[in-house]
Amino acid sequence: MLHNLGSINLDHVYRVPHLVRPGETLASHDYRVGLGGKGANQSLAMARAGGRVCHWGRLGRQDAWARDSLARAGVDVTHVSLVDAPSGHAIIQVDDAGENAIILFRGANHGFRRADLEALVAATRPGDWLLLQNECNGLEQLLPLAAGHGLRIAFNPAPMSEAVSELPLPACQLLFLNRSEAAGITGLALEAGAEALLDALAERLPGCEVVLTLGGEGAWYQRGDQRHHQPALAVTAVDTTGAGDTFIGYYLAALQRGAVVADCLAQASAAAALAVQRPGAAESIPVAAEVARLLDDSTPPPAP
Repeated sequence: MLHNLGSINLDHVYRVPHLVRPGETLASHDYRVGLGGKGANQSLAMARAGGRVCHWGRLGRQDAWARDSLARAGVDVTHVSLVDAPSGHAIIQVDDAGENAIILFRGANHGFRRADLEALVAATRPGDWLLLQNECNGLEQLLPLAAGHGLRIAFNPAPMSEAVSELPLPACQLLFLNRSEAAGITGLALEAGAEALLDALAERLPGCEVVLTLGGEGAWYQRGDQRHHQPALAVTAVDTTGAGDTFIGYYLAALQRGAVVADCLAQASAAAALAVQRPGAAESIPVAAEVARLLDDSTPPPAP
């Protein structure tokens, strides 16, 4: 089983001609409210990929529909609490080129107490996976608790902050990083190439497996001196919101089934390629059958 201590947000999504500039008032083409939050998106992606995932989260009582949406998708929501606090939410701009800008309100996602975390960890089994992002509080307490209980920890430090570098990152078995997160952890410039980032990560965290996602440049896996590159599929992006979360959920579902790294990367990349061609976050996450069809269509025929 994989447990995911993750944010559950209400996403307020505005389609705009371009990302709003300082001092500018801009009319939007469209407006929608939907389920979001990096944690919820990753749980949803894993469930749609056929994985087994139990979500740990907090929502305002008035927003129980978000918990119900996760449950209908196959996510175990036993440990999603309804509380007397406003839910987390995000204000998301998506421009005509598919790029996005996001303002995040933490809300109930930042209400975990140490006693809550201890109880959640106690309900797991050693050897289970724990997935974390950086949208809930208590990570500095949870990481050593989880490691001490024998959990395997996967961490996606998004949104990146200076506090991430102060966490006990060597407790993690697997890190999911994009370019800016890798640069933030290593201290390298954003313009650094993939190999430089991977070299620096290997030096900084030699015991961690790393999956480095680079958009159109594809994705890399690194463990020790082992590296594998997965090229990106050539698609036209409509909305990149949630694509990274889709990648992570599909990767972990494949890993849970015992797939080798190359297959984990291929399935995750195909799922993300489908997601960026659709608007929205949670609603853009494909189901497993769609990913399988895309992979079949993308596989070159055998040589004669």
